[in-house]
Amino acid sequence: MDIVRVRNVVIGNGRPKICVPIVSVTQEEILEDAGELLELPVDIAEWRADWYEDVGDLSKVLDTAKRLRERLGDIPLLFTFRTAKEGGEKSLETEDYVALNKAAAESGFVDMLDVELFTGDREVMSLIEFAHRHQVRVIVSSHDFRKTPSRETILGRLRKMQELGADIPKIAVMPQIKNDVLALLAATVEMSEQYARVPIITMSMAGTGVVSRLAGETFGSAVTYGSAGKQSAPGQVAVEELSRILNLIHDCQENG
Repeated sequence: MDIVRVRNVVIGNGRPKICVPIVSVTQEEILEDAGELLELPVDIAEWRADWYEDVGDLSKVLDTAKRLRERLGDIPLLFTFRTAKEGGEKSLETEDYVALNKAAAESGFVDMLDVELFTGDREVMSLIEFAHRHQVRVIVSSHDFRKTPSRETILGRLRKMQELGADIPKIAVMPQIKNDVLALLAATVEMSEQYARVPIITMSMAGTGVVSRLAGETFGSAVTYGSAGKQSAPGQVAVEELSRILNLIHDCQENG
């Protein structure tokens, strides 16, 4: 399996990397949150632009991205507009969603994009090709905040993301029962051991699924999402605790 290198972060090798979302509304708050990440064990910062009050003004989006890039130093910046249908704060027409992501990739201020699988195959492939021309990596994602699909469906989505050209396929699902978490973990193991040519990200949300955010190194998920005060999804663990637990699991596995 190939690794994905973004700045000084290697995804797909060793301990899962910690991504922390920035979910503030104003530019001032966004930059303040970014500054706080410098003091925490954070590998990747995700700017959830769907929370930004001025996301409809492209010049302001790019100005904020530029300031974020400066504030974060060498921490990789993941740009995400999570649509309302996948648990985000706002809706966008497909044409506008594609244009926003292309502008972010072209700006030179972001290192990665999160592109939703159900945007459409043609649009996803176009965004991946465009991003790669600008040396930007792409996470292709799917989120279900209502339920957990079957193991076969989860596996099928991850494989499709990979075939479309994702640098990192990602799926997040909501468990209704404990066996839903097992289905997610089983699909993760099968994908990572039998089909994955690239790193993958999987998670089961809420309290029931929190084990999936902690045990990625065991089951095959390369990135986990933690919180620095504000959660972007249910079940995210505070980043300091998350880092401590990931290190403990990593050390136990390294030492047999």
